[in-house]
Amino acid sequence: MTAEETTVNDSLHLVQAEYLEMPGLGLTRAQVRRLCGLEDRTCDVVLEQLTATHFLKRTPRDVYVLDALDR
Repeated sequence: MTAEETTVNDSLHLVQAEYLEMPGLGLTRAQVRRLCGLEDRTCDVVLEQLTATHFLKRTPRDVYVLDALDR
């Protein structure tokens, strides 16, 4: 596993933990980035993966929330 893959994997777990700890949480990309201390590219990869796996969904207002279908 490369250093970048480790960073993304750790960041995935961090973002998932934040959303699971606060189920009503809704954050924009910028807010996720700041809350979790992510770099731009890492944040994009993490959000793409979490939406692709239906852990999160993006609302029409570009807010990321837990995907109710997965809960």
